[in-house]
Amino acid sequence: MLMKTILVIIALLLIVATVLPLLRIDQWWIRVLDFPRAQITIAGIVIIALYLFFWDLHRATDNLVLVLLVVALGYQMVKMLPYTALMPRQVMDADSAANEPTLKLLVANVLMDNRESDAFLALVRRYDPDVILTVETDQWWEAALRPLEETYVYTLKNPLDTTYGMLVYSRLEMIDPSIRFILKDSIPSMHMQVVLASNDRVYLHFVHPDPPNPRYATETTERDAEVLIIGREVERRDKPTIIAGDFNDVAWSYTTSLFQKASGLLDPRIGRGMFNTFNAKNPVFRWPLDHVFHTDHFKLVRIERGPAWGSDHFPMFIELSLDPGAEQDQQEPDTNRVEEEQVDEKIEEGRAQSNE
Repeated sequence: MLMKTILVIIALLLIVATVLPLLRIDQWWIRVLDFPRAQITIAGIVIIALYLFFWDLHRATDNLVLVLLVVALGYQMVKMLPYTALMPRQVMDADSAANEPTLKLLVANVLMDNRESDAFLALVRRYDPDVILTVETDQWWEAALRPLEETYVYTLKNPLDTTYGMLVYSRLEMIDPSIRFILKDSIPSMHMQVVLASNDRVYLHFVHPDPPNPRYATETTERDAEVLIIGREVERRDKPTIIAGDFNDVAWSYTTSLFQKASGLLDPRIGRGMFNTFNAKNPVFRWPLDHVFHTDHFKLVRIERGPAWGSDHFPMFIELSLDPGAEQDQQEPDTNRVEEEQVDEKIEEGRAQSNE
């Protein structure tokens, strides 16, 4: 029957799309399959519901297809489960009665060709952040956002017309701000310390590596290595630190999990939600690409995905409290021996590829 054949073909495609990312191959068309876990799951549930109308219990092939699809969907759901309210929160809520120093951060991929700068400035007024990170910012955006400098007197800028431009605005004093090109001389990352009102210092690292897209990179090797290199630096430092940006990778990918373990950073979304930031213009295909990770020195005051405002990314806002008891109350992730070797291998491969 034609309908049953179509359902089997779709089921097999969903199964293959689940299995391929397990191969740990860095080709872009494989790594991009890490993204649509929710979409694969929903499609699979629909296929199962339709398939049951044609299912013959006595046909081995029918049973095999059904079992494989159920297993695939179960795996997809397990990977997404931490980013739901069904799991314990990795980052504890801050005590609202405590008077601890806080840091408010707004992260936004502006979409380089977007010209809705007034809408973005309205977002800044709405959230009143201490630090603002914008990516995909070119010279036009640098000029359009200059009014921010009346309040945000500390800046670090590298506008580019390649979609890798980055601008940082801070009303907190910046210490040792620097722009680094970790693996590619075309992809900047920004690094600094900021001084809170309490005189505590917080390290900030902002990144925007290549997406898994043949227009930019046919492999994700350098993308993965860049964040792992920074993660290693953070882990060795053991100081209050935040890493944020458009990672061009989803929260539930193996690489992001490895980065978290290598850095020892916490993800405030775990136990709270997915906070899908891309694509703001497509409600069907959305996933979490814009991340904020932090050390266990902080507890969470507030996290919010902002409204659509003209970009293809929703902005992310987070307010963190620097809590002296947080380290004892929260468990930071860590790598095992095999994972440490994988981190070393990925970093080595990324550096080798960047030198080719």
